[in-house]
Amino acid sequence: MGTDLLLIALLIAGAAFFSVAEISMAAARRLRLRRLADDGDHRALRVITVQESPGHYFTVVQIGLNMVAILGGIVGEGVLTPHFAALLRLVTEPDRAQTIGFALSFLSITSLFIVLADLVPRRLGMNDPERLAMRTVGPMSLLTTLLKPLVWVFNGLSDGLSRVLGLPMQRDDRVTHHDILALTAAGALTGAVASEEQQVIENVFELDTRTVETAMTTRERIVYLSMDDDDALLRNRVAETPHSTYLVCGEGIDEVLGYIDATDLFQRVLLNQPMSLKACSDAGLVKKVLIVPDRLTLAEMLSQFRSAHEDFAVIVNEYSLVVGVITLNDVMSTVMGAMVAPHDEEQIIRRDDGSFLADGSTPVPDLQRALGIDDWPQPGQYDTLAGFLMVMLRRIPKRTDHVAWEGWRFEVMDVDRYRVDQVMITRQPTGAGAPAAHESS
Repeated sequence: MGTDLLLIALLIAGAAFFSVAEISMAAARRLRLRRLADDGDHRALRVITVQESPGHYFTVVQIGLNMVAILGGIVGEGVLTPHFAALLRLVTEPDRAQTIGFALSFLSITSLFIVLADLVPRRLGMNDPERLAMRTVGPMSLLTTLLKPLVWVFNGLSDGLSRVLGLPMQRDDRVTHHDILALTAAGALTGAVASEEQQVIENVFELDTRTVETAMTTRERIVYLSMDDDDALLRNRVAETPHSTYLVCGEGIDEVLGYIDATDLFQRVLLNQPMSLKACSDAGLVKKVLIVPDRLTLAEMLSQFRSAHEDFAVIVNEYSLVVGVITLNDVMSTVMGAMVAPHDEEQIIRRDDGSFLADGSTPVPDLQRALGIDDWPQPGQYDTLAGFLMVMLRRIPKRTDHVAWEGWRFEVMDVDRYRVDQVMITRQPTGAGAPAAHESS
């Protein structure tokens, strides 16, 4: 019995080795292995090589696990069944004792293999995959060489079946932005990544999907200077609404002539020179402005700024009407989010009762994060909360209009000349029924 128990222990150890080798190789992170390989650890390079073509490696693992399982069943039945049966004969008849003894022997051996040869080794392999993969890759390479004929046969059959079923033949190691966001989310849960840092990373990836309209200064808020404005009017406008850059227009805001820096205006004041824009234009201070379409994404806007060597642009729609202006600082504020925006400038504010007070120009991605809504109706037709309400109501929203969606109620609190100024967002009571497509008072 002692020899048989020793054999079972060896079989469990062998199965544990193959389990660790399998799970650690599958879970080992390529980026960490590459860093170890760059530091001179040749074992990490061997693991990377195996991961690029793991077919032979996992074939050996499966051969080893199945052989150990079969041998464990054969040996285990002969070791423990007679002893269980002998004990049970003291309380029951021999035939029944033999049957129950076999069942107890089977359960005991199976339990030992499940816990010691499968669960514990796999947990170890998941907790420290790179180190264990580097430790097992050497012995596994030796076994692959020794079992090469069997590996060749089984691997060939597996490859043929994979081709028939249309399964991928190689591991896909491409890292997508979804992988990066998942890692940062996991880091935020463990405290390794601050919540503000996680938000910045998410905002960076949103640059490819958010349009310039989500970050621009809208048309009605643009402070522009007219070419015919006299010195007194220019001084008052600059004093009342200080900005670093001013749009210069002709008859109206849609007749864009260029832009001028506030520092150039201040310099003329200090030099006792006239502030009239005609004089500034003659001096070359009115610069050509960058004009971009309103369907541009923020990532494309950054490329435009970089190629034009500008940090200020005018946004126009398909009818060549000005819809807003955007600066490089607007784009970077979108990326940095709450890390740079003061509290009184936040577009969506959480109240003590769990509701939200939001500006109508709040971008949909910001609402998605705050409310946890992943699916929005008719995506692509709007970029802001006001646009969402217009699409749902099929008209210009009025005060007290409300829309229900995904368990939230969006009620218009204030409208300023057809512009949705403030919206109260409250969670609907549980059991209120399915969210309505749209409701209005």
